[in-house]
Amino acid sequence: MLKTFINAWKIPDLRKKMIFTIFIVFIFRLGCQIPVPFFSGENLFGTSTGSGTFFDFVSMLTGEAFNYGTLFALGITPYINSSIILQLLAVAIPALEKLSHDEEGRKKMTKITRYVTVGLALLQSVAYFIYIRSKDNFLIFKAEGFAGVMQGVFIVSVLTAGSVLVMWLGEQINDKGIGNGISIILFAGIVSRLPATLYGIIQPFWVNRSWYYLLSPLTLIFLILMIAYIVWMDGAERRIPVQYAKRVVGRKMYGGQSSNIPIKVNLSGVLPIIFASSILSVPPTIKMFVADKLEANPDSFWNTFFGWFDSGKVVYCVIYFLLIIFFAYFYASIQYNPVEMANNLAKNSGMIPGIRSGRPTADYIAKVISKIVLLGALMLSVVALFPNVFQIINNALGFDQLRSISIGGTSIIIVVGVALETVQQIESQMMMRHYKGFLD
Repeated sequence: MLKTFINAWKIPDLRKKMIFTIFIVFIFRLGCQIPVPFFSGENLFGTSTGSGTFFDFVSMLTGEAFNYGTLFALGITPYINSSIILQLLAVAIPALEKLSHDEEGRKKMTKITRYVTVGLALLQSVAYFIYIRSKDNFLIFKAEGFAGVMQGVFIVSVLTAGSVLVMWLGEQINDKGIGNGISIILFAGIVSRLPATLYGIIQPFWVNRSWYYLLSPLTLIFLILMIAYIVWMDGAERRIPVQYAKRVVGRKMYGGQSSNIPIKVNLSGVLPIIFASSILSVPPTIKMFVADKLEANPDSFWNTFFGWFDSGKVVYCVIYFLLIIFFAYFYASIQYNPVEMANNLAKNSGMIPGIRSGRPTADYIAKVISKIVLLGALMLSVVALFPNVFQIINNALGFDQLRSISIGGTSIIIVVGVALETVQQIESQMMMRHYKGFLD
């Protein structure tokens, strides 16, 4: 990977794109450090400790910018949510599905996605301001009456504009830089937390307990093994063999070659984890708002109920696992249509050896995809549940110092996936420029 970046740097055109991408990332990180006017700049939600709230999730994607109320506090999350919502609606609304089939339609979908992003950013900004205003010491001063309304309008406008600006920065990377802009911005936000994570791993060495000298390096080894596992999982695929029949057109013969349909084991990427985490973040978030009432009655049913959704509990892990399986199948059903795949094969005179064309081919493809989705979801669950299992073991053994270690399966998958995707894009652009020697 490092060799690929070094070789790409030697090509003037690619070097300009890499410098432009680094410049955009610098602007993004700079905006993540500048607090919104009227905000005190204090840590609004506390350090992410794996409590599983929605704020922890957004904070992870924005590199703690959400916690400190900076210009880019909302990050790229409104755009991601907008893209996911429209992708799901395209399945249910034929008009949206039709737009995604041609170039002009995709341009319209991009515009719609931008408008929905602005709407979601506006809603999130309003909710963000209302929560901040309800707390003490988070605003330098609280204006009242008409001045308070204008203060709210100003803060909401700044937060919304910041989110739209991040979306624009991502599109600039797509047009003039290297890699997928949205992925690069997510990558930058998550990697910015790497020093804190490494500090959490090294910190136990300063504690005078012999067990920590074993567990801290062991945690680092597990982290490296997890990265290697994700790389292997990302490249794993099932290839369905396809044989094309020979056909004569005029005096020429076409077809007769063998090919395959590659289906990745991890069909849905990190989306099942994101969906499952979003749903499971709802109860802890509600608990955070009603914490005072729960503390007044510690033996109530609601205390027990919210306790089930603690990320360090077995019940949470079981629900998390089931949700990942469900959303993996759900997303695969949206992305892949076995009947359409079988029809395309038949139109091109192709067939799967030993399987008749038509309905048997569609059933066979559906069966293969079903098995692959289950295998991919199980492999994905290993990564997603590792931090939770680590926390359960940690709580059982009572190693307080190790509780500061935050290793999120979602963040690792995003970081590794973006790195692999960027390297592949660089290699493909180098091949397009006929620099074969650089890839040797």
